[in-house]
Amino acid sequence: MARTRFAPDRGLTQRMVTTMFLIGLLYVVFVGVLIALLGKAWPLIVLIAGGLFVVQFWFSDRIAAYSMGAREVTPEQAPELHGAVDRLCALADMPKPKVAIADTDVPNAFATGRSRHKSLVCVTTGLLRRLEPDELEGVLAHEMSHVAHRDVAVMTIAGFLGVLAGLITRMALWGGLGRARGNNNQNIALLLIPLISAVVYVISYLLTRLLSRYRELAADRAAALLTGRPSALASALTKISGQMARVPTRDLRQAEPFNAFYFAPAISGESMSNLLSSHPTLEKRLDQLGRISAELGRP
Repeated sequence: MARTRFAPDRGLTQRMVTTMFLIGLLYVVFVGVLIALLGKAWPLIVLIAGGLFVVQFWFSDRIAAYSMGAREVTPEQAPELHGAVDRLCALADMPKPKVAIADTDVPNAFATGRSRHKSLVCVTTGLLRRLEPDELEGVLAHEMSHVAHRDVAVMTIAGFLGVLAGLITRMALWGGLGRARGNNNQNIALLLIPLISAVVYVISYLLTRLLSRYRELAADRAAALLTGRPSALASALTKISGQMARVPTRDLRQAEPFNAFYFAPAISGESMSNLLSSHPTLEKRLDQLGRISAELGRP
């Protein structure tokens, strides 16, 4: 597939490959252990695992849009938003994604999709109300760089394993899949399955968090270089982060599960630790944009 004009990031590519390798290895081990524990039920486990993976990957854009309350809009319904996306697509030489709006006061944006030709970019009504046109364009460029770098697809796949671990564990415990010959075998299986699931979830969670923080920095850099206005992106970051405290706690809590996909984290209460955060700190992002401004000779 042809490259876009978004600046490539070798560090991001290396991290995506490493994350996918480790997630894939973890996935194989997880399913293998479940097959060993559940005996004759293994065909059902393989079928469920494969089916869920296909659904998650193939319909990721629709699932994400539905979960976050996004609705696709036409150029007639949102001419300025579509105009900004059209300009960025021409500048980046990439296919135009679907454009959507989510009706929430949380000022944010996200991108999702399995490829550059099957992607969606969404902004919230709270974001549209707060940002100037050049700031909005910087945020859109950031989100579209996720699509161009394909890291949004990698995040979708990486996040799938944790979902699968939880679903299979519930099915195994509630549906009686843990039955085996003898009470001892059954009891051991019933004890091991939740434990293994918890370990798998924690490992996949940490891997996606580590990748998520780097990919946000990579998207900031790519967007700043493409638009040539890192100060506009820095202004949007500062404005959004400052406005989060004014958003109702209920809205923030509803948005928190999707933080890994958002432009800026929606966090209620105190900030999470650096290890568990889905985004780098605001200071780190602004420092990088400041260095890019100096490189470009922009104020």
